[in-house]
Amino acid sequence: MSSRERRRAETRHTIQRHAIRLFVDRGYDATTVNDVATAAGVSAMTVYRHFATKEDLVLYDEFDQQAAATITEQPADEPLVVRIARTLAATYDQAIADREFHLARLRLMISTPALQARHLDSQYATQEALVGAICAGSQDPALEFQARAAVSACLGVVHVALLRWAAEDGEPELRELFGEAFTATFGHGF
Repeated sequence: MSSRERRRAETRHTIQRHAIRLFVDRGYDATTVNDVATAAGVSAMTVYRHFATKEDLVLYDEFDQQAAATITEQPADEPLVVRIARTLAATYDQAIADREFHLARLRLMISTPALQARHLDSQYATQEALVGAICAGSQDPALEFQARAAVSACLGVVHVALLRWAAEDGEPELRELFGEAFTATFGHGF
């Protein structure tokens, strides 16, 4: 990553952290983009340069790219659902390194009507990224169908685990909840 890209990522991270804090403290609807800009020490134009919409201040992450890269590292001889489950668990392990920040983001996504539909759009984008990575270089419609079904099922399982994780204030560990949810759904963990 170049120094310019690094500064851009740091600015985006700073803006998003201030946005999440303000949304939690004041409420999503009561907080304006100008409030976020002031808290982050940047202009509103800078906020919009990094986040096209107010919703993106909560929803933005690099999960899709990380998941797509991680699935290609999984052993191809393992069942597809196991590869997807391991990918999602590994990607979430990286994504939730800052537990409190990600719990706050998740709670906002769950509880804020303006974010709920966009959160589903985000899940669809994750599905497309994973299906694309699984099917890269293939024109096999059967593989695409299998990948789409498996990814959709796994994302549903992960969503249920995330809801419980948020409801229980980040306890137990998210990976443990993933294991329980995958075992309940598929009869085995990952």
